[in-house]
Amino acid sequence: MRDLNEIKELLVRYVELLDEENSINLAKEALNRGIDPISLLDIMNEGMKMVGKLYDRRDYYIADLIMAGLIFRQILELEEMTDFFRGTHNKKTGKVVIGTVHGDIHDIGKDIFKYMLGAYGFDVIDLGVDVERELFVKNVVKHNPDIVALSGVLTSTVDEMKEVVNSLIEAHLRDSVKIIIGANHLTQDAFRFIGADFFATDASVGAKLCWEWMKTANGRGVEGNG
Repeated sequence: MRDLNEIKELLVRYVELLDEENSINLAKEALNRGIDPISLLDIMNEGMKMVGKLYDRRDYYIADLIMAGLIFRQILELEEMTDFFRGTHNKKTGKVVIGTVHGDIHDIGKDIFKYMLGAYGFDVIDLGVDVERELFVKNVVKHNPDIVALSGVLTSTVDEMKEVVNSLIEAHLRDSVKIIIGANHLTQDAFRFIGADFFATDASVGAKLCWEWMKTANGRGVEGNG
């Protein structure tokens, strides 16, 4: 019988290979063996990071990212996963407005982060892709979120993320929300230029930080990356 370490290594590999059937079957086996659903999310995220590296090397294409995202979503929708998170978070953790900023139509990273936030009990308002800065402002007014999450795959999104933050400042809304930005290309310098509260290159790290933020009344101003 395979031990959990072997299952973990195989699952990361199957996700990397975009092997839908084996990924789902192995995830079910891991859950049946008693693995914590949060730990399973982390394992899945390791596989997704490998897919991202292959995409960055141009060995994978957008269609491959989409396939990886579909595998991830199917595992999140397994009965054991939904039952666990439904039972764990009877009350909503907080509210997040999320979107891929203007000029970028990629949604895989955003969607993975969105599902992870949902797993931690967040109410997520997804604005989609290519979101104008004015729409972020409008939805902060409308939904009064705790956190605004900005996503972007393209390096050009750094300037647009900065403009979203500036728009929130101009609308006198910046102090009412925490802002997290996410993309593989982000650096400490870009993070400071944009003026967010936190940045993450790892969806799992970002989601956990949002959860920790909501557990701490004065959790503002934390810096970091994943």
